[in-house]
Amino acid sequence: MLIGYIILGSEAIMMYKIFPKLNHDTTKLIHLILHAIAIVLGAVGIYCAFKFHKESGIANLYSLHSWLGIGTISLYGIQWVFGFVAFFYPGADPHVRRGALPWHVLFGLLVYVLTLATAELGLLEKLTFLQNSGLDKYGAEAFLVNFTGLVVALFGAAVVTAAVAPATHVEEPEGYAPIPVN
Repeated sequence: MLIGYIILGSEAIMMYKIFPKLNHDTTKLIHLILHAIAIVLGAVGIYCAFKFHKESGIANLYSLHSWLGIGTISLYGIQWVFGFVAFFYPGADPHVRRGALPWHVLFGLLVYVLTLATAELGLLEKLTFLQNSGLDKYGAEAFLVNFTGLVVALFGAAVVTAAVAPATHVEEPEGYAPIPVN
C-alpha cells in the first residue's frame, strides 16, 4: 500500500510538474494509469490485511488506521472514477472540465494527505504492536519504522508543496536549451 498510494500516487500527482512539455494526453494517460495501479495495489493490500487477521485470529476494522484506510481507499476510488469519466473517457464538455478541474485537484490533494495520514497511523500501529511484544524502544526495528514515517511525512510535504506551487518559467542560460521531450 505504501508503494501504491504514496510512491505511485505521488508520481501520478507530479506528472504534470515533472514533464510540463510532454503531450497533455500522454501525461493524462500516465496520471490515470499510475493511479489505477495504486488502486490495484491497495486492493491487494486490503486482501492481505484481512487474510492475515483471519489467519492470526485478529479482529478487523478495530483501529483508527483501518477506519481511515477504508475511507481513504473509497475516496481514492471515487476520485479516480470521477477523473476517468470527466477527463478521459468519454470526457465531459470542455466547459464542465474547466469548472471541475480545480475541484479535482483540490479533492485529489485532500485524498493524498489522507493517504499520508493513514500510512503514518499504520506505521505507528505496527510499532506499538512490536513494542508490546517485547521490541526494544530504541532498537534497530523501532528506528527503521520511525525513519520510514519521517521519510513519508517529508516526501508527502514535498509533493503537496510542489503540486500547489505556481508554475514558473525559467529562462535558460545563453546557449543552453532543454532536451525536447517529443
